Amino acid sequence: MEWVDRLNQSMAYLEEHLTEGIDYGQLGKIACCGTYHFQRMFTYLANVTLSEYVRRRKMSLAAVDLQNGEKVIEVAEKYGYRSPTAFNRAFCGIHGVAPSQVKKEGVSVKSYPPITFSVAVKGGQELNYRIEAKEAFQIIGISAPLYSNVEDNFTIVPSLWQKAAEDGTMQRLAERMDAQPMGLLGVSACEESESWKYFIAVSSTKERGEFEEYIVPASVWAVFPGAGTSRSIQELERRIVTEWLPTSGYEYADAPDIEVYLNPDPNDAKFEVWIPVVKKP
Repeated sequence: MEWVDRLNQSMAYLEEHLTEGIDYGQLGKIACCGTYHFQRMFTYLANVTLSEYVRRRKMSLAAVDLQNGEKVIEVAEKYGYRSPTAFNRAFCGIHGVAPSQVKKEGVSVKSYPPITFSVAVKGGQELNYRIEAKEAFQIIGISAPLYSNVEDNFTIVPSLWQKAAEDGTMQRLAERMDAQPMGLLGVSACEESESWKYFIAVSSTKERGEFEEYIVPASVWAVFPGAGTSRSIQELERRIVTEWLPTSGYEYADAPDIEVYLNPDPNDAKFEVWIPVVKKP
């Protein structure tokens, strides 16, 4: 399957560049998607973030190098660590022992082999969706900058939602909502040519007032409805990537991911996940 082949080609590129600065953007290009979407896709498929996987692979190889007699400072530099202290911290985090202890008899270390993706039989449970083409539209809301390493954003988004709930932002946004998609929006605006941002916003034709404006570009969207809790939306997004996308005839487009909260109750939410897609050539 072409989709799987491209993912494995991206993993081959990663292995070839473990002793260099790994270009996440190039990984995405090999897999025919953007940097942000590649990291999201990798996490759902591999059950580990891309940055953590890279750390594990580097530290696996570093342990072998140390066992073969290379010096700690040399191995640290080889895998991109500017100081032995940073390398020691990373090494201990993976192996539970200091690099200087590796050559001692009886000391155990861990090995994380390279990931290889393959076709697996999944599904069996229905997954409802629709394909919707939509012209560019305006959203207004609040935002926070996102890092290019998706793992670094794990605390940013929940903090922004908490702030919006506590200071009345959600209610003030709801009063300005007057266009589709109707709902409170969580928008990951991570196009390749722009600085990454996460918005809590609504679709509105009104003046932005106190809020920030962003124009969602025209795109084709695969829209998946769901219900439940915040965990339910994460599970739906995982199923989209692992079950629907590989056989859909579509691939990611360079446009934002959107979560539409039709009912914002965190314990009984109704929502839609909007994935930007383009037909495979």
